[in-house]
Amino acid sequence: MRRGLVHVLAWLLATGAAVTLSWWGVHTVMAGTAYDPPRALPVTAVEASARQSTPAASSTSRPAPPPRPAPTPSVPSRGPDPTASRSAAATPSRSPAPSSPGPSDGVRGYDTEGGRAVFDLGGASASLVSATPAAGWSMQVWKTEKWIRVEFASGADRVSVFCTWHDGPPRVDVGTY
Repeated sequence: MRRGLVHVLAWLLATGAAVTLSWWGVHTVMAGTAYDPPRALPVTAVEASARQSTPAASSTSRPAPPPRPAPTPSVPSRGPDPTASRSAAATPSRSPAPSSPGPSDGVRGYDTEGGRAVFDLGGASASLVSATPAAGWSMQVWKTEKWIRVEFASGADRVSVFCTWHDGPPRVDVGTY
């Protein structure tokens, strides 16, 4: 009886030590992977008043899609294009109005068919705040010191949001390929 009790006690000590060591190892590794919480985007007074004046959509009807601005042809001045064979048929367009109104500097969002890209546009640089693909779309981001490109893809369809500031203040072009 005493021998069995010693074996159970030894097994409990070994198991407890193994669990403690494993927990400590996982905790140490996971503690180094903490991410900053996402930044909340400011809601401007114009957006807030528009939301209050627009009735909520009912569950039986869909809201009308926002009107799309007519694309104006323009060509980004520089940057790699992994789809060089398709770029000849592509028609990039300058997005005339971001979805968030505001001053020339600040956080602005650009809604596209493939998703939404939000940039923090400064006087001489820009940073990507967030990029969210629409349902059924995937996303890829490229960054350098002078431009950021967000590409949304679904099958053969491609939508790029290209922010450049190498030759002046930040400029955002939205193109469908």
